[in-house]
Amino acid sequence: MATKYDTELRDFPSLFSLKGKVVVVTGGSRGLGLSAASGLLQAGASKVYITSRKAAACEEAVKTLNALPNLAPGAKAISVPADSSTFEGVEQLVRDVSKTTDHVDILFANAGATWGEAFDTHPDAAFAKVMDLNVKSVFNTTRLFAPLLQKRGTIDDPSRIIITGSVAGIGIGTLGANATFGYSASKAAVIHLANNLAVELGPRHILVNSIAPGFFPSKMASELIKKTGGFEAHAARNPNKRLGKPEDIAGLVVFLSSRASSHINGATITVDGGEVWSRGGMGNTQAETAKL
Repeated sequence: MATKYDTELRDFPSLFSLKGKVVVVTGGSRGLGLSAASGLLQAGASKVYITSRKAAACEEAVKTLNALPNLAPGAKAISVPADSSTFEGVEQLVRDVSKTTDHVDILFANAGATWGEAFDTHPDAAFAKVMDLNVKSVFNTTRLFAPLLQKRGTIDDPSRIIITGSVAGIGIGTLGANATFGYSASKAAVIHLANNLAVELGPRHILVNSIAPGFFPSKMASELIKKTGGFEAHAARNPNKRLGKPEDIAGLVVFLSSRASSHINGATITVDGGEVWSRGGMGNTQAETAKL
């Protein structure tokens, strides 16, 4: 028999609302970051700061987001270009965000890069660049934004950090002629970093979770998709029989930012249609890529 405790939910209509929340999205000018930013704004966020290295790209993204038809009154996207790959760039980003807000509720640490090349010729500089942006800069961004995230976080309404990992950090990434050794290693590292940060920051009322996307037809992934069989072939191998869509990322990020996920901390959620489990990794096996 159901009890009052089983059935009583506090303000269910607002369970997925982000009304009034302040958000920072790194790597937000395109791809997964832009899709997530669109969802965050439409879920009620009052300010969504869009940052990436190129100022023109940030401005274009903000223009697109602010033209969305169903935003709350006064809600807006704000351009804050910065080079998150450097410590100085992250410091500047925090200073620029702090000019127009005294707190941050949600940090979506999404900026990332990849590099594909065969094992025998894989450049040291490329490996280092990918590790720096995909791992070290995530730690620096989290650490420097922590004071702003702590301002409004409470036990009932914690602040959020969502980190973009990848299924390449769970299974095996792409091998062969377009091998992504640095990317795969960096995504495994950043997923484990998120777990450590969850335990460190949970008592400060900041929840930290990571997401692990599979292939989405974004600018970063599209060339690799083409080189490793094409869109239709990748979709056919997926148990869900398709690639990712913008709403798949937007819905997941909004959920992890909302009150609906307020007891989820240190989780890694795959968003790949189940391919990582059916194929053992994000891309093709070594035997398959050797033929490409």
